[in-house]
Amino acid sequence: MRVLFVCLGNICRSPTAEGVFRDRVRAAGLEERIRIDSAGTGDWHVGKAPDIRTRRAARLRGYDLEALRARQVCREDFARFDLILAMDRSNLRDLQAIRPQGTAAELDLYLHRYALEEDEVPDPYYGGEEGFERVLDLLERAGDELLAEIRRRL
Repeated sequence: MRVLFVCLGNICRSPTAEGVFRDRVRAAGLEERIRIDSAGTGDWHVGKAPDIRTRRAARLRGYDLEALRARQVCREDFARFDLILAMDRSNLRDLQAIRPQGTAAELDLYLHRYALEEDEVPDPYYGGEEGFERVLDLLERAGDELLAEIRRRL
């Protein structure tokens, strides 16, 4: 199973989703069976590490995002991944617009998929520290749900 998390710039939400889910997969002993990556719909931050606030909040909860580097989603990702999860509706629309016809990758809105209390992962970039904590709360719950789903599908 190959999973791609997508947000706008790939420096806040999607690398956090990747780090949280990697931790869940590692704890479950499924690293050999599940491939995980993240990307952004925009190219502003390509090659950069996640936002320092993102890394700090993640580190305080035991997630290491230091090795991650931003990249932009590309058309080939629709063939490389089985499941592409967007952080918000705008990201989902952007993905739908570039999706090549005939690709089998499943596209979905991450939180909506699991009927969590919010449909979208809010972008914490222009807010305070509490926004990064909220993102982690949401992505930890969604990560548990995603792992349960994938276990059923393997």
